[in-house]
Amino acid sequence: MTLVREMIDAYMAHLKDRRLMSSHTLKAYETDLLRWGAFLDQQGLGALQAFEGGFEPAILRHYLAGMSESHERSSVCRHLSAIRGFLKFSRQKGWISRDIGALVPTPRQRRPLPRFLNIDEMRELVESPDLSTLAGKRDRALLEILYGSGLRVGEAVALNVEDLNLAQGWVRVMGKGSKQREVPLGGPAVQALSHYLEGPRQNPQTQALFLNYRGDRLTSRSVARMLARQLVRLGTAKHLSPHGLRHSFATHLLAAGADLRTIQELLGHSRLSTTQRYTHVDLGQLLDEYRGTHPLGKKSKHGHTG
Repeated sequence: MTLVREMIDAYMAHLKDRRLMSSHTLKAYETDLLRWGAFLDQQGLGALQAFEGGFEPAILRHYLAGMSESHERSSVCRHLSAIRGFLKFSRQKGWISRDIGALVPTPRQRRPLPRFLNIDEMRELVESPDLSTLAGKRDRALLEILYGSGLRVGEAVALNVEDLNLAQGWVRVMGKGSKQREVPLGGPAVQALSHYLEGPRQNPQTQALFLNYRGDRLTSRSVARMLARQLVRLGTAKHLSPHGLRHSFATHLLAAGADLRTIQELLGHSRLSTTQRYTHVDLGQLLDEYRGTHPLGKKSKHGHTG
């Protein structure tokens, strides 16, 4: 085992013990760091003397530049995040003399505008599950809470039955950074959840709200597959991730005149700048509505505004 691998193993053990990270994220970080370690070995920087002397920022920039030729910017940014954490940890342990992670800028990412469905499409999607089956009742309740309350898919599948207060119409959600918030449930969501919970439970011993056919907690990937099936049933050409339901929730609230700060609270965003992305989504829709309905926005037969 090389010195680099030993250091990476120590850092991963630190992350597992000290930080709340999903197993998926931990695995991704480990994969990224092992690739970085292999690169260092190839460069002759895996020896103890190299770590004691520290690294030059050019080494890390060279590594990221090579990655950018075959990887998306988001992947490069994730690699850099993993390496920065590793280098900071290594500096604290005295394994390197300086931390160069902060000296290498994060590559700028192209942030595509969120995809969303219009209100009619959203209504058709939510009403698409077959309510004669338990799975259909579950899917209807799930779609209602994802769209009606704007939950992240991870937040929805992590819900327990005790998190619901159907009588008062709200749900307690554990968001990013273990931040808890209470989110209102719309009337349709309350009704769909009530119908779902009235039926037999595949596993009466579990508190998980949304269950698969085996009685285990539903996963985010299962939700994505369910959504894809419903879109195929509707015959739509649109592709939408479960997060697109959250985008639709925010966009429709904004179009209806909801305050941006209110939407921020409902979504559980820590920064308003994250919520402001939806203003760009809605601007195009508002322009289309303006041009189609406003007397001064309509084009005349001769091609000018009236």
